[in-house]
Amino acid sequence: MRFSVDPWDPSYGASLDTELGESEAETTVDVECPPERWRPLDPDPAVRAPATVLFVDGIRRVDAQLWVEERPGEASPALCGSWAAGVVCCCPDGAHLGGADVRRGLFTSAPGAADVVTAAGAYTAHRLEPGKAAGAGQRLSAALQAALRRTELEVALAARERRACRTDADDDLLVLDGSVQGRQHLPRTVGFTKTHSQTYLPATLGGIVARLDTGQRTPVFRIDGPWRRHTWYLRLPCAPAGPWAGVVRVECSADLPVAEAVALAARSQVTLVRYASAEYKDSRAPQNLYPIAGLERALRRRLGEQALLYRALRRSASDVTTVTPMPA
Repeated sequence: MRFSVDPWDPSYGASLDTELGESEAETTVDVECPPERWRPLDPDPAVRAPATVLFVDGIRRVDAQLWVEERPGEASPALCGSWAAGVVCCCPDGAHLGGADVRRGLFTSAPGAADVVTAAGAYTAHRLEPGKAAGAGQRLSAALQAALRRTELEVALAARERRACRTDADDDLLVLDGSVQGRQHLPRTVGFTKTHSQTYLPATLGGIVARLDTGQRTPVFRIDGPWRRHTWYLRLPCAPAGPWAGVVRVECSADLPVAEAVALAARSQVTLVRYASAEYKDSRAPQNLYPIAGLERALRRRLGEQALLYRALRRSASDVTTVTPMPA
């Protein structure tokens, strides 16, 4: 019996679902070339990597589940969460942390929501519109995720404005860990997706992904729903370990002209392979790019010790002096 082992650490889930479902989203595959001309594309020798690459990522954590009492016998579910976003700047001078922002919040639909101040830090109240109680947990988690995405956007904008590590303001590439949704307006920006739960290509073209060699990509195509974006698959350097080993999906705004989207795809192709991680250094190699892995470690240190924050919330739970009214 012959078999291969995916180098991706299974404690992080799977880099590829065992049953890769076909997406229900409509796609347009003749963006860069007609389907009959689809083939693995080699890097263009005329394309060079940008002088500066900015990697943006964020992490989130639920510190405690709460109940906010409205009146005796009635309470609304809530959660206290911490999140952090940052940017790593890779330029000719080396790589450095270009900025990091740590925040904490209380998320609930309780009308009387207020900031919670503890000895370990304050949790700013975020009041949600009332919804069905059955989906409260998902709504709270989604609100925490939305707050993280907003912070990532602010960090990305701030990094671009500083221009401290660039000689040419336009010679950069902004790489978002995940989707570009909500951030499509940022120039020279791509989203980087490490794992796959579904395929966006028809069966007649999906086999081209498995044929990609190191550094090769598919032609650019467009995902038309539930929101539109240009996208392409790229194989990073890795040891042979299955047809989708080392394959990532990169995307950019669908508002870009086709020529600009193809140019971004070509530039990502010669850029991202330079930062692919090695198996002996990272259990999520090669998809967990070195700058993103380093940024995650730095953000986790800044997030604080969860047990300490939990104890601080417990101590503050019955102390009415720690509650600050939320502005009207």
